[in-house]
Amino acid sequence: MAEKRDYYEVLGVSRDASADEIKKAYRTLGKKYHPDANPGDKTAEEKFKEVGEAYAVLSDPDKRRQYDQFGHQAFENGGMGGGGFDFNGMDFTDLFGDLFGGMFGGGARRNPTGPQKGANLRARIRITFDEAMKGVDKELEITLKEECENCHGTGAKPGTSATTCSKCGGKGQVAYTQQTLFGMTRSIQACPDCRGTGKIIKDKCPNCYGSGYISRRKKIQVSVPAGIDDGQSIRISGKGEPGENGGPRGDLYVEVSVSDHPIFQRDGMDIYSTAPMSFATATLGGEIRITTIDGDVIYDVKPGTQTETRIRLKGKGVPSVRDKNVRGDHYVTLIVQVPTKLNSEQKELLKKFDEAMGGNAGPEEGKKKRFFK
Repeated sequence: MAEKRDYYEVLGVSRDASADEIKKAYRTLGKKYHPDANPGDKTAEEKFKEVGEAYAVLSDPDKRRQYDQFGHQAFENGGMGGGGFDFNGMDFTDLFGDLFGGMFGGGARRNPTGPQKGANLRARIRITFDEAMKGVDKELEITLKEECENCHGTGAKPGTSATTCSKCGGKGQVAYTQQTLFGMTRSIQACPDCRGTGKIIKDKCPNCYGSGYISRRKKIQVSVPAGIDDGQSIRISGKGEPGENGGPRGDLYVEVSVSDHPIFQRDGMDIYSTAPMSFATATLGGEIRITTIDGDVIYDVKPGTQTETRIRLKGKGVPSVRDKNVRGDHYVTLIVQVPTKLNSEQKELLKKFDEAMGGNAGPEEGKKKRFFK
C-alpha cells in the first residue's frame, strides 16, 4: 500500500496555515481535480479524493491537532490518536456544498423554513436620447403578486390552517445517504412533500389555489436619472416577488433602452456631432450656431479653419449619473459646405477669386497656388 503524503503538502500550504488559507487551497484543488472536469482520468480522481481527505482532517481543529502530533497514525486503527478514523458515514454537505453547488446535497445548509427574500423581477423601458440626457419619470405597468384578500396570505381555505409536514417534521429538510467515491455520505435536501416550507395545506384557498398571493397589473413610477446609458438598469427596492416565511420582497430591476439621436452620438460621457460652416466663414472667420443637448450655442470660427476640424465644447457632454455637477465634453467636427447652385454673377466672382489666388499661373505652379486645389 502506497504511503500517504503529508496533508499539508497535498493542499500546498504551510503547517501554520490559517483555516481560511486551508479552505482556499482546498477549493482551488477540488475544482481542478474534480471528476466532472476530468472525465475518465483516474489520476485526477485519486488526487481529488486525496485533497478531500486532507481537507477533512485539517479543517477540523481536533483532527488537525491530532494529525500535527501523531501524523497519519492518529487515524489508523490502534494509532496513538486512538480509535481510528475513516470517511464512511461522514456528512460531506458542508464540505462540498458551496464548492460544487449542491453536488452532495444542495449546497450550504440553511433553514428553509426561516424568512427568505423574494425573487427579483426584471422589466424594460425605452426612452429618447434627450430624456436620457435630462432625466425623466416614466410609468411602468407590470404584474405583481399581492397578498390574497381571502386567506390573508396563508394559502389555506378560510376557517382552516396548514398542518406540520409529517415527512420532515416541520423542518423543511430531509437527510439522505448515498454512495460516493468517499464511501457512504449523508446529505441534506429540501423536503419533497412540503417543498421546504415545513407545512402542508390540505384545504387550499379557492381564490389563490394555496399560493397565498394573487397576481395583478400594477403601475410603477420609475425615476430615470440624467446621464443614464443604454443597457443600464435601475433598481427599485421591494417591488419584486414576495418573500417566504415573513421574508422581504425582492427588487425590481428596470433595464433602460435609449433610442438613437439623429445628430448626436454618445461615447461614455462625451458627445460627438458635426456642424456646417460656409466657405466664406471658414476662410474669413465668423460665428456659427452649434446645436448641443442644452440648446444652441454660438461658436467663433477662426479665419482659415479647414474642413473636418474638430473642436471641443467643454462641459457640454453627458451628465454623470452619480454627480450632477460632473459632465463630459461635446466634440464637434466642422464641415465646410460647398455651394451646389450658383447664379452667373456668383460664378463670375468665384472665377475672379480663383484667378486672384493663382488661377492664371502655369500648369505646375497653378496646381500649388490655386485655391480650389
